[in-house]
Amino acid sequence: MANILYGVNGEGAGHSTRAKEVLSHLVARGHSVLVASFDRGLRNLQEQFDVTEIFGFRFAYMNNRVRYKRTVAKNLITVPHATRSLARLKDVVATRKIDLVITDFEPLTCHVGHRMRLPVISIDNQHCLTNAVVSYPKEYRRDAAAAKLVTRLMTPSADAYLIISFFAAPVRKANTFLFPPLLRREILEAVPSEGDSVLVYVTSPAPALAKVLRSVRCQFVAYGFAREGQDGNILYKKPSLEGFFRDLVTARAVVANSGFSLVTEALHLGKPYLAVPVSHQFEQIFNAYWLEKSGYGAYWTEPNKERVEAFLYNLPQYREALSTYSREGNTALFNKLDALIAGYS
Repeated sequence: MANILYGVNGEGAGHSTRAKEVLSHLVARGHSVLVASFDRGLRNLQEQFDVTEIFGFRFAYMNNRVRYKRTVAKNLITVPHATRSLARLKDVVATRKIDLVITDFEPLTCHVGHRMRLPVISIDNQHCLTNAVVSYPKEYRRDAAAAKLVTRLMTPSADAYLIISFFAAPVRKANTFLFPPLLRREILEAVPSEGDSVLVYVTSPAPALAKVLRSVRCQFVAYGFAREGQDGNILYKKPSLEGFFRDLVTARAVVANSGFSLVTEALHLGKPYLAVPVSHQFEQIFNAYWLEKSGYGAYWTEPNKERVEAFLYNLPQYREALSTYSREGNTALFNKLDALIAGYS
């Protein structure tokens, strides 16, 4: 069995949610795994796994937009903190006799792996942009170029890239392998139903979207608006993992930002999706574009009454497209990961 260092990006919940499934698999296989993470990754994983806290690189947001120049400046200022984390990780690799590194878009563990001449395996969705043949809206070429640069800098020169994607695409490199999205066990075991309400989720309050939804003849259940209670046709709810899960499983459809985790969970459950990507966050624009291109829903950067109503009118055709959506689970990726670990060990 192998001694593994597993780096998990701690920004947002998506990385740690899918890493939890991979970690559970690795531990069940008898491997010794040390997790390195920060922020939400640290909080989400430390009760169940052996986790050490590291410095985390973060994106800078302003007015619900990603600011790439601010991101670079912000992280350059904190280089000394990253240096201390690197030194500590090098000591950990030596004392724990680490055999290989797995990283979910976490750069420090990748860097330490290269410095210590260990095999590095990357597991994420971000490298679909750089390691597969994909298209995206031409008006976002500058954002795409910045996103590609960040992706290449985060986890460069891995020995293998295991990319998760909700659509098929040819890969560019021999060490790149494409798999269905990694999903938490609760989603895989859920039995979806179609209720009367559309689920709404935003990462930060969006009063303009709320105003649009109030004008539409439909019932909405909304999270992320920093308020509670009924307001016309919208029921606002406080954050709740259990409550959100129930509302997702029983939703008529979903209107939300287009983070990879929520998109893929909704598609697995057969929920048509109206994506409202965070402005200038190219990963969300990319997800929204491919969601619409695949026929599973629609996307608008600025939804209005007519666009939301058109989405609701077209729900039957989105459901028909989703009826053929691939629902393969996590097994294929786990099998490939097991084979790679056996080979590297």
